[in-house]
Amino acid sequence: MADAPRRLFALIPAAGRSRRMGASKLLLPWQGTTVIEYLIHTLTRPDITAIVIVIRPDDHLLQDVVQRTSALAVVPDHAPPEMRDSIEFGLRAIRQQFAPTDDEGWLLIPADHPLIEPEVLDGLVTRWSQGDCHVLLPILDQRRGHPTLMRWSLAERIEQLPEDVGVNTLLRSSPDLVSEWPTDHDSVLADLDTPEDYAFWQQRLAGDPG
Repeated sequence: MADAPRRLFALIPAAGRSRRMGASKLLLPWQGTTVIEYLIHTLTRPDITAIVIVIRPDDHLLQDVVQRTSALAVVPDHAPPEMRDSIEFGLRAIRQQFAPTDDEGWLLIPADHPLIEPEVLDGLVTRWSQGDCHVLLPILDQRRGHPTLMRWSLAERIEQLPEDVGVNTLLRSSPDLVSEWPTDHDSVLADLDTPEDYAFWQQRLAGDPG
């Protein structure tokens, strides 16, 4: 009897306030819908078991939009002060509902890097399916991008990091865990923080060099 395929979970920490954008970046128009709905559509595929989105308790509009999709909105009692807090809250929600095994995986999509293209996801998941990666990152022109794929066994190590550091500390301190997947897709570097970023990536991903 064949082994069951390793499950993969998508985690989007979306509890920030988009202060530099001046509006909720995940609710901006994108490809005929909103950024968050387009992202959920891209992530909705047979090899991703669940999409978990961590949302501030006072962000009712984003909660309403997500609840109309196939994604799972998880809302802490208090707004997470840092992205790492959101990540830990999301990991606990996945653990409680799905009980992943150590060799299963989770895909981290920061809310300021939400513009994943299907081709990028295809390449990452195909590489991940080879089973030899602890952490897998896309790389373009020697620059590491997003999203990041990690084995579930690393979730506990993230929770054990000192309170004042982020997830990248684990990657920097354990470079032997990190594998890179080369790509020529600019979207892996798509930082969506300001109105200028938004206009730039609208042009770039529409095929207009600007």
